Amino acid sequence: MKSKENNIIDTHYESFENDVMQQSYERPVLLDCWAEWCSPCLMLAPVLKQLVEQYDGKIMLAKIEVDEGENMKVAGHNKVRGFPTVIFYQNGEEKARFSGAKPKPFIQQMIEENFEF
Repeated sequence: MKSKENNIIDTHYESFENDVMQQSYERPVLLDCWAEWCSPCLMLAPVLKQLVEQYDGKIMLAKIEVDEGENMKVAGHNKVRGFPTVIFYQNGEEKARFSGAKPKPFIQQMIEENFEF
């Protein structure tokens, strides 16, 4: 099991392949595509943090501010149409996604339905 300090990371365009895609072969990754000016993004962030802590190293959260420099390329490549968008990755593939600030039970159900532990 990974250490807790590695459960939540900030990723960028340059490190996306390793931080998200390669790591998704080790354990499921939630990619939080957010923007600093986005109020729903700020509301969702603590919910995602709680869930990642609850799973105690079984999943990882990678946060990317997609409204910043080359990070916009990650949003374009992943067809992000609104903020926040959370994409579920496992074994290098997208398993699911949702947009908007969702309640913790909704996200937890999506995790359970889409990730194999």
